[in-house]
Amino acid sequence: MKLSDFDFDLPESLIATRPAHPRSSARLLVAEGGTIHDAHVFDLPGWLRPGDRLVLNDTRVIPARLSGLRHRSGAQGETAARIEATLLEPRADGSWAALLKPLKKIRAGEEIVFSERLSATLEGVAEGQGHLRFNLTGEDFDAALAEAGAMPLPPYIAAKRPADEQDKTDYQTVWARTSGAVAAPTASLHFDEPLLARLRDMGVGITFVTLHVGAGTFLPVKVEDVTTHKMHAEWGEVTPEAAAEIAASRAAGGRIVPVGTTALRLIESAARASGAIAPWRGETDIFIYPGFDFRVTDALMTNFHLPKSTLLMLVSALMGQQSIRDIYAHAVAEGYRFFSYGDASLLIPPASAQRLHDPDPLG
Repeated sequence: MKLSDFDFDLPESLIATRPAHPRSSARLLVAEGGTIHDAHVFDLPGWLRPGDRLVLNDTRVIPARLSGLRHRSGAQGETAARIEATLLEPRADGSWAALLKPLKKIRAGEEIVFSERLSATLEGVAEGQGHLRFNLTGEDFDAALAEAGAMPLPPYIAAKRPADEQDKTDYQTVWARTSGAVAAPTASLHFDEPLLARLRDMGVGITFVTLHVGAGTFLPVKVEDVTTHKMHAEWGEVTPEAAAEIAASRAAGGRIVPVGTTALRLIESAARASGAIAPWRGETDIFIYPGFDFRVTDALMTNFHLPKSTLLMLVSALMGQQSIRDIYAHAVAEGYRFFSYGDASLLIPPASAQRLHDPDPLG
């Protein structure tokens, strides 16, 4: 299985740099079996049925991008250097792993001042990452980070414009509650409270799980044989209550529809040991590519992904490689917006496509 098998041509004009407003007004491509429909996210209730269950990732994105100054005294007097930090994840000892630019401008033991309240000392460097010890912890750290930090927009957006205050709202789900992600579960950005209320009222179940999305989600695949690629690890949890809700819906004949590849990877990780959903907590580096045996997922709501990315491989595993080629060709031809702030797709493989009513709810 070659990396080139997952390539496609994408006009740069289709890369979204701002989301749709209101959130649920984004377009929704529905691929059901072998048929493609053009809709909007607010049409989602027409494609689900009572008893189905959406699985949502409740991770909260932290404003992980920081800019500060390192001061150093020497024979030439005091010098300062601008240091850009992107927080990656907290470490067991209480420090933070971070990407520092330029790394060569700071030494272990030196302090970076990010704001009047927030500073950090570089404790060391390993594998290209700096280990930062902040001067604050707990709620004090969270408050100071919220003031000094910017949202960690994906590289393809950050290259076009800097993050701003609007991103602190736009790049966060309406249900975000468990801080720890440095990237958003972007398919979930399309949901607003009116849409959630309509789904609940029609009998669609909603279950929350947690997967803290890491910066590794943007790392490119560098091997030609994709089966040899090593995935980054991310921390997640499926609580006993969440596992019980998912199991009950499946037993009653409802379809399990994770919203976003993060929720999908987590529930499939939780089913690896026994073949059925079970409570789970820890780090997962599960890599899903064609040939994968899905044990929980019946359908997936997700955005449109980068060429040659592991996420494109994941949706190819669910729908089939040729089907995804057709879906993405349709999306490009119809001008769907791509990537984190782009439009959405609802992918229903043939085995899950049997419906209880008119197969065209918009007709």
